[in-house]
Amino acid sequence: MKIGVFDSGLGGLTVARAIVDSLPEIDMIYFGDTARTPYGSKSRDTVIRYACENTEFLIHKGAQLIVMACNTAASVATDVLRNKYALPIFEVITPAAALVSSMKNTKRVGIIGTRATINSNVYTDKISALRPDISVFSIPCPLLVPLVEEGWIQKPETRMIVKKYLHPLKVRQIDTLILACTHYPILKPIIQKKIGRRVNVIDSAQAVARQLVLYFKETESSQRNENQKGSCQFYVSDITPYFEKIAQSIFKRQIPLKVADN
Repeated sequence: MKIGVFDSGLGGLTVARAIVDSLPEIDMIYFGDTARTPYGSKSRDTVIRYACENTEFLIHKGAQLIVMACNTAASVATDVLRNKYALPIFEVITPAAALVSSMKNTKRVGIIGTRATINSNVYTDKISALRPDISVFSIPCPLLVPLVEEGWIQKPETRMIVKKYLHPLKVRQIDTLILACTHYPILKPIIQKKIGRRVNVIDSAQAVARQLVLYFKETESSQRNENQKGSCQFYVSDITPYFEKIAQSIFKRQIPLKVADN
């Protein structure tokens, strides 16, 4: 089986790496929509259209299963994609919400994400359904994706902006923080320092990978050969020097990028 993974840009590479590590025998195609990032500031209808176009591109390339490695797209387009396409659609929100809800000592959860993700209340709704005793506090952080895409990881301005965004969550004394955007793990060292070492910082990449492993174990039609090494293809809608750099950093090897053909 060939897995297709898409994101609004480079953040989904963290999900792609977790999938490759957990399922090394599976073929994977990644698409980063770098020309149209960020999605978080776009309208719901626009994000849904982008998600459909990205899915169709991956299907055209042979994908038989889709992973939406974009919280913004997952928050508004999951049901649309599942109704429109006759293949398994996975997203990054449900596994992360389930993981946090399973942590017995978790009582006060902070969520940071794009405006679209936060405004959808999807994380709050899923966590509240599983654990009504958990208090959830959500903060939109619209500047973080552009900062990551521009490569401003170590800039003092980035540290200052992260600190400002996280301050309301520190005041509320959260014990767990969900990075509700796949770009944010790239800033995780800064986020962890600013929110405090006692706060458990969660990203969805590992949770999604575990869900996929379970899926392949339970699907009789998918016979895993763990000794086989799968292939990886990486497409973007626009190649930027920083994308190449961060891709190499995440995968610890040179990543050949191709511009997606329409």
